[in-house]
Amino acid sequence: MSPASTETAGAHTKINYAVLDRVAVIELTDPPANTYTYEMMRDLDEAILRARMDPDVHVIVMRGAGEKFFSAGANIRMLNEADPEWKYYFCLHANETLNRLEQTPKLVIAALNGHTVGGGLEIALAADLRIAKKDAGRIGLPEVSLGVLPGTGGTQRLTRLVGKSRAIELMATGRLMSFEEAKDYGIVTEVWDESEFMEAILDYARQFAPPHKASRAVGRMKRACQSGAEAGFGEGLAIERELQQLLFTSADAKEGLAAYVEKRNPKFKGK
Repeated sequence: MSPASTETAGAHTKINYAVLDRVAVIELTDPPANTYTYEMMRDLDEAILRARMDPDVHVIVMRGAGEKFFSAGANIRMLNEADPEWKYYFCLHANETLNRLEQTPKLVIAALNGHTVGGGLEIALAADLRIAKKDAGRIGLPEVSLGVLPGTGGTQRLTRLVGKSRAIELMATGRLMSFEEAKDYGIVTEVWDESEFMEAILDYARQFAPPHKASRAVGRMKRACQSGAEAGFGEGLAIERELQQLLFTSADAKEGLAAYVEKRNPKFKGK
């Protein structure tokens, strides 16, 4: 099922939003290349908050509209026409939006259904998992060819994924690579050769939602990894303990422990 036929986020039109069996699908929609503008970032921010606050949403999937692009990044015409101060605040706003996506306590899967370059990759890097469609496009951070750097978190998130030397080499050359090569570097989690790519993505996403998984536990694992990675080891352990204590009081933890003792499959409710 395509999210393009469902409602949009708020009163805007740059993001399509749908909830399909406990999975929120956020679709970047600005053909032909799904480049993002201030308007799209505003709509994306609204959609992220909407999914985060919806108790019936347990997993978030992001994709690009159409079949050729996940996203080609920022709209270059918009940046070319804007003054430097506006560009600074635009990057600040975009960073805040992607930080919100990265920190939301629900698993986020980026479905790379086409070319994922520049700011498009920066959006995908803020997701927890990146699953790409085989032979659907290229991926990379070519901002150096514009005389700028990847300014929406790209320098920081790519470095954390692949290490300093490899990140510098990829950004300084600006080269684009196949999804398979990106998987070898750890940028892409999986590459799937599926004729019905989005259906396969949704099936995959549903395994992290109730009744299959305790989605609160999945979300707290994510928070422990995201926050702990930015802290020292001792601080990370403290975050882990605090989140574990919260989970011990949850209905799903009680169900999981009871099911183990009673030798039955747990039936989680996301509570």
